[in-house]
Amino acid sequence: MQVDNLMFKPGLMKGQRVLITGGGTGLGRVMGEACLALGAEVYICGRRGAVLEQTANELMAQHGGKMAALPCDIRVPDSITGMLEAIWADGGALTGLINNAAGNFISRTEDLSARGFDAISNIVFRGSFLVTQQCGKRWLAQGKHASVVSIVTTWVWNGSAFVVPSAMAKAGLTAMTQSLAVEWGGRGIRLNAIAPGLFPTEGMTARLNPTGSSFNPAESNPMGRAGQPHELANLAVYLLSPGSEYMSGQTIAIDGAQYQATGGNFANLRLWGDADWAQARNAIAKTDAAQRGS
Repeated sequence: MQVDNLMFKPGLMKGQRVLITGGGTGLGRVMGEACLALGAEVYICGRRGAVLEQTANELMAQHGGKMAALPCDIRVPDSITGMLEAIWADGGALTGLINNAAGNFISRTEDLSARGFDAISNIVFRGSFLVTQQCGKRWLAQGKHASVVSIVTTWVWNGSAFVVPSAMAKAGLTAMTQSLAVEWGGRGIRLNAIAPGLFPTEGMTARLNPTGSSFNPAESNPMGRAGQPHELANLAVYLLSPGSEYMSGQTIAIDGAQYQATGGNFANLRLWGDADWAQARNAIAKTDAAQRGS
């Protein structure tokens, strides 16, 4: 990402301390880079420590500043507690949290196993709640102001066939955003959500477009393209920054009007047959095996 594409003045986030779940790759890395480049102290967490360390070292070499890599499985409450204790001990309270960690893959719902459902819902739904709750308890006890940004999808408004666990989990995260914006708003904590459209990343492509035939933004998007990393980063920075104090309880789509034009979901996959789904399952399984070996 080119820092020149950020719309904010240098140093905007100086003094801010931001945690990004799933911050080692994809959109989490993009948002972390933007926060770091604008002066924030950034903490990134995820399950793959080596990936986190590589990201932190690369971005600090490019931008300077402080980015700390903290291995953490947000499905495990004790793991979250240990991470947050380390962050608070390393300079005090966070000022911002981005719930970005996620898991997803396309599947016919009748083919889903309980394990497959849990793999998604335990990260997106349960894990994001646990991180938000544990941060919130600390902020409230200390009388701190903070901003929480959760990454959802436009499926929260209309659901999506073939990614039902994700649609359910992201809808729950949106409900959390709306609910806690009211419950905690008078105590200085804001919550908002971003619903990105198509922002191609390696992880997204491997599991949501495993056969190379699910997405064609030039055909289906009114703007004829996918999103660019800096566009999402600019929106996330705005919601975290001191200039957005009256913004809370909102879910903002950034998708080039894809949702209005097509529903922004996977309804087109209803045309697939058994052979298509077999090909997709095999491709996803190869990706999973490669990641386990990394």
